[in-house]
Parts: sequence; C-alpha cells; structure tokens
Amino acid sequence: MTWEIVIGIETHTQLSTASKIFSGASTAFGAPPNSQASAVDIALPGVLPVLNRGAVERAIRFGIAVGGTINRRSVFARKNYFYPDLPKGYQISQYEIPVVQGGSVTITTHAGEKHIRLTRAHLEEDAGKSLHEGLPPDLGDVSGIDLNRAGTPLLEIVSEPDLSSAAEAVAYAKTLHALVTWIGICDGDMQEGNFRCDANVSVRKPGAPLGTRCEIKNLNSFRFLAQAIEFEARRQVELIEDGGRVVQETRLYDPERNETRSMRSKEDAQDYRYFPDPDLPPLTIDDAWIARTRAAMPELPAAMRARLVAQHGITDYDAAQLTGSRELVDYYEGVCAALPATDAASHKLVANWVLGEFQAARNRDGVAVAVAPVGPARLAELLRRVADGTLSGKMAKDVFDEMWRANRDVAVQLTGVAAGVEAGMVDVIIERRGLRQISDEHAIEALVDRVIAANGAIVAEFRAGKDKAFNALVGQVMKASKGKANPAQVNEMLRQRLSS
Repeated sequence: MTWEIVIGIETHTQLSTASKIFSGASTAFGAPPNSQASAVDIALPGVLPVLNRGAVERAIRFGIAVGGTINRRSVFARKNYFYPDLPKGYQISQYEIPVVQGGSVTITTHAGEKHIRLTRAHLEEDAGKSLHEGLPPDLGDVSGIDLNRAGTPLLEIVSEPDLSSAAEAVAYAKTLHALVTWIGICDGDMQEGNFRCDANVSVRKPGAPLGTRCEIKNLNSFRFLAQAIEFEARRQVELIEDGGRVVQETRLYDPERNETRSMRSKEDAQDYRYFPDPDLPPLTIDDAWIARTRAAMPELPAAMRARLVAQHGITDYDAAQLTGSRELVDYYEGVCAALPATDAASHKLVANWVLGEFQAARNRDGVAVAVAPVGPARLAELLRRVADGTLSGKMAKDVFDEMWRANRDVAVQLTGVAAGVEAGMVDVIIERRGLRQISDEHAIEALVDRVIAANGAIVAEFRAGKDKAFNALVGQVMKASKGKANPAQVNEMLRQRLSS
C-alpha cells in the first residue's frame, strides 16, 4: 500500500481493411503460411508502397471518436531494427507527426468515471510472426517465419501513464476495444491478434518522480493483461525493496507460470534511427474529408447511453452494460421497436431480459448476438405475454428456454444470420404446456381463501408479527395454483384478506 503503480498502454489495433496498408495483398486470417506476403510487403528491390485510403479513413474515424486532433499533414517514417519476422530491416510507421494527436477515453471504475488521456494514434504496418510451435515434426527443433501479417494495417493507440491499477488498465482496454469495434475500424478478435496491448509498468512512492518502466509485450486477453501487470508490479516492488533497481527492458508474459520474463533491453527512439520514408509523400487530410467522415459516424456509446437514460428511463448501469457492445444495444433497440408500449416500465423489462436471460444463454452456449436462436422480434413476442399478464416471470423463462433450445442447433445460414424461432411460437408453447397465468380475480380470491382456511397456524404466526409467515402463505397459494397464479395479485389479495 506504500507504492503506487503507474501504467500506460500501447494498443495495436488491426484495421478492418481487405488489403494491406501499402499493397493489395489480402489481410484474410488463416491462409497458409507466406501465401499472402507480396513483394511490396517484404520490400523487394524495385517495389514502391502505395497508401491504403481505407486505413486512413479508419484513423480519421478514431480521431473523431476520441476528440483528438487530426493532423492535416502527417509523415511516414522508417523505424529501423532487425528481427527475423521483419526481413526488410525496417517498419513503416509514423513518428514525429502522427495522424491523430491527443484525445481521451473515459472509463468507469468503482470510484466513478476517470478520463484517460491519449498521447497519439499513428498508422503503421505489422511485422510477420515467428512460429516456435506447431511445425511439422520432420523439421526438427526449428522455428518458422510466417510473413502473412507483414504489411497488415495497424493503428497504434498510445495512452498517457494515467492508469494506476490492473483493474483500471483492463477497464481502459475493454472500453477501447468496444469503441474500435463500435465505429467499425477493427473486428476486435483478440484470438487472431487483431487487438493486442503492450503495458508499460512502473512503480513509485507517492509523490515521487516516475520510476523506470518495463514494457510487457503482446497481451491478447484482458485476463492476461491484468495478471501480467499485477505480477510485474510485485516484481518491481520486491526488487527495489531488496536493494536492487529496475532496468528498462521489454518483457514477455508467460500465462502458464503467471510471470513476466526478460525479452530484450528496451529501445529508445534514437535506437530505431527514424527518418522520413523516401518512397511515401506526406499524408494530407483536408477538412472536407474529415467532414464527410464525421457525417457518416454512428452515434457514439456515450451519447447513446445518455439518450437511453433520458428517453427510455433505464438506469445508468443498464445503459452502460447495453452500450458495451454495438450488437447488444442494437438487439435491445430491436426488441423495443417490436413492442407496442414505449413507457419506462416496458424499456426496463426489455433491459432486464436482454442483460439477464438473453446474455446468460448466449454466454453459456458461446453464441454471437447476430446468430442468437431467439431474435429481437421473438423476444418481443414473449415480453408482450409478460406485459399483458399471460405469463409470470418464471413461466416466461421456461418459454424462453424452450425457444432457445428449439433453434440452438440450427445451422447458421450463409448470410451469417441464424434461421431463428418462427413467429407465433410463444403462443404455441404456452398452449401446449398449459402455461397461461391465472389473473382472474375471483379465481385467485378462491385460492387465497382456501389457503387461509387450511393454514390457521401460519396465519396466526403472521398476525403475531412474523413476516416470514406471509411468504409461506404466498408459497401455498402458488402451489395450489400449480405456479400459474399471478404473483402480484396473490400478494395483494392475501394482504387484503389477512388484514380484514
């Protein structure tokens, strides 16, 4: 508790273009090794890079989303270093003048909201990949190089060292991940390496200057990001308290051993010998291009959260949960649009079901929102039967489970959208299983009177001040109705009878 952790995050976001940043080679994932590495990607003699306009468009989109400054003129530079997966000996990146400067991302923590400043976001190409496992056994103990990723467009997003815990770092990474997928510049698939974080970690005594930082490379899961930061902070504190000193270096995280290990000494800018790439002219972005991009931007998460709270009457928490994913909030709004009622109670009901039963079923089965067995229109059908009193909450969950199971194993169509539950299935299930809720006042009155007459001892306990006895009586009424009585009406009728 006597040490402070200081964290900055560098995020490599693979841009969702079909071709690479300086060539027409494909960026598709999963191709055979070295089948998508063009002459431009590996800088064979005589080739010239040509900038991908789609990559620039996505960088502008990000700059607008975070409120950064989009430089009207930015420069590409050669970042010189040798590594086996970089055969040309340099990476084309941006150094002195990036495409985006400044901006911020707002995260939500237990202590409230916190604004994380961004230093810059710059365009660059990815390197290849070293393969140390999964190679054919006849090759022996060797490593392989796959250059398919070489030249893949990246937007490297660099934060200021404003994060002070692993939890804040994860909140920042998740918020950034949601944002780049929301605005359509990255598909966010961390398993494919399309969203990777490097964490710069240092420790210091409160009020002291910044300590020496270590960079932990290529963290491709939020869990690994948290574990790596926590281990590295402990390592640095123990090292200093034992009389040692932290050396600036690049480290790798080993999730199997839950430890970071030294990879190489940390390079500074001068080690890379940056100089403007002679084959690429400065990138010029005019006001008209920015204006067109701004006009095509979707409603951003913060604005949508505020709108849902103001217009739908749902809580800040529910709005934040829904807008954590563009697909999820679109699903929610699809359900709302299919319901005839538009009051706050209806919206709250929809939010509860989308964040509750729907998310639980989806996460349990590993199903994407777009191919969920129960689509927005079908969930709206179910919720209409809850709203009109046909189904209790428990009955509705039983119907939802049957709807989900009925279509869970249906093959996904070529369009990427599941076949979906047929219209009218809700009413079919209700009738077949006899699930219609009893809401008739006289029927419930008869059930209540019968239970009161048969449970004199429990009634006496309630009248003696034992509140739990009331719940026991409610349970008896629900049992007598085989779970079909409207719970709200049962509670109201029972209280009336017991007080008279």
